[in-house]
Amino acid sequence: MKRRLFPVPFLFVLLVLNLPAQTVSKVWRADNGDGTYKNPILFADYSDPDAIRVGDDFYLTASSFNAVPGLPILQSKDLVNWRLVNYVFARQQPFDVFARPQHGGGVWAPSIRYHDGEFYIFYPDPDFGIYMTKTKDPAGAWSEPLLIKAGKGLIDPCPLWDDDGKAYLVSAFAGSRAGFKSVLVVSKMSPDGTRLLDDGVMVFDGHDAHPTVEGPKFYKRNGFYYIFAPAGGVTPGWQLVLRSKNIYGPYDEKIVLAQGKTAVNGPHQGAWVETPVGEGWFLHFQDRGAYGRVLHLEPLVWKNDFPVIGADPDGDGTGEPVSVYKKPNVGKTWPVETPPDSDEFNGDRLGLQWQWHANPQDGWAYPFPARGALRLTSVQLPEKFKNLWDAGNLLLQKFPAEEFTATAKVTLNARFEGEKFGLVVMGLDYSYAGVTNKDGRLYVAQAGAKDADKGFAETENVPYQLNEKTFYLRVKVEKGALCQFSFSPDGAKFTNLGVPFKAREGRWIGAKVGFFFTRPGKFNDAGTADVDWFHIE
Repeated sequence: MKRRLFPVPFLFVLLVLNLPAQTVSKVWRADNGDGTYKNPILFADYSDPDAIRVGDDFYLTASSFNAVPGLPILQSKDLVNWRLVNYVFARQQPFDVFARPQHGGGVWAPSIRYHDGEFYIFYPDPDFGIYMTKTKDPAGAWSEPLLIKAGKGLIDPCPLWDDDGKAYLVSAFAGSRAGFKSVLVVSKMSPDGTRLLDDGVMVFDGHDAHPTVEGPKFYKRNGFYYIFAPAGGVTPGWQLVLRSKNIYGPYDEKIVLAQGKTAVNGPHQGAWVETPVGEGWFLHFQDRGAYGRVLHLEPLVWKNDFPVIGADPDGDGTGEPVSVYKKPNVGKTWPVETPPDSDEFNGDRLGLQWQWHANPQDGWAYPFPARGALRLTSVQLPEKFKNLWDAGNLLLQKFPAEEFTATAKVTLNARFEGEKFGLVVMGLDYSYAGVTNKDGRLYVAQAGAKDADKGFAETENVPYQLNEKTFYLRVKVEKGALCQFSFSPDGAKFTNLGVPFKAREGRWIGAKVGFFFTRPGKFNDAGTADVDWFHIE
């Protein structure tokens, strides 16, 4: 049965109006302040990155899967300091499907390009097909995503506009949906990017030497067509580059980046960019388990019409990641910037770091600037509730560093039995500090679920009674993603809750931290939770 894609007003420009002033993270910054940078440049889950330079600005997007708003847009002047400026859409299509959590679904590896005065993003949803969206201003409104090819298992599209005006799209296949993988296909595309003109030509089969080849990025340089494509799998893989004088091949192949003698596993999938003076750089991810796929920056030089990425101590043309390196030459020094993590909730818009686990519904949360708070309303638990894996009203953000402490000040006005507010670390396993209304009293306890994706029920540790409706919840994350929850009635002295919890990644994403507010039944009103602030330190 075909699903109808209902139109929706895409008022994305509202996402960037009246946002809090940009602040620098207290827990991770890549700029060392001495003309060098350290990797990862973003210690956060910006997986499957793609980037371009337009004028003096670099723009980056990444996979967002089921989280909304989706398709993040980051901007930088120097490739080291990045600012989160926008998202492409506020709700994900098809709207009825993404009204519920679709873990591992949604936006997979996107590509971003600039052509004829417009920015384009092509992205796949492995269950529905390939979409295109465009804009003249990446920080403004993007067009409603257009499904340019329907089908299951179509992933990782990237366009190329050739010198003669013809357009092409390279893409890959997800074995979980298509039933096959490890091959790349090039299709003819209309120059406006709105439709594919054929079913494609296979240009590369990676089964023999480069299994799970995917994530292709299309370029042209010095008369050669290049396809940059990761292979070998997310965690242990390498970066492959294919080269041909003919767009349909045959393509020469070379591994240009691998782990080598470093600790950076699976360095691959990303974007080649150049500074205005012609320096080459490569942005890619590294899978760090519970921390997600964090973003690295490597120098790139060309030798014999193949790129060498990172350091190449043995001179064999296959580079390895750098840990500290001289910053890109962009003609001047720019201030330190990082994506936001803390939020005072004083404005009329949420910070851009926050995303829901499903398309949000009216009433889940509102900025409440008159009180300088974020107002959450309790949401009825899904039918046959087992654990939070099925709950869409999780307002979360990425882990921002290897070690950090997240603290929230909350005022809870519970109105019904069983209403529960929680500070949660969410993944395939999850845990939280939850405050529950029981018999008119508030109790705080650590609770959570192991293998939540498999439907196992929550367990709860011994609760403590709270005597005030204003309280503080905290989680301290140490190396290895070990999390300790605690609470405080006054924000000064904190009492640990339960036992340490080892965070675990979600489905294709890192663990996330944030809030939920639920109730067990249907009522004609709801309790409220006002989050005064959320600090990451």
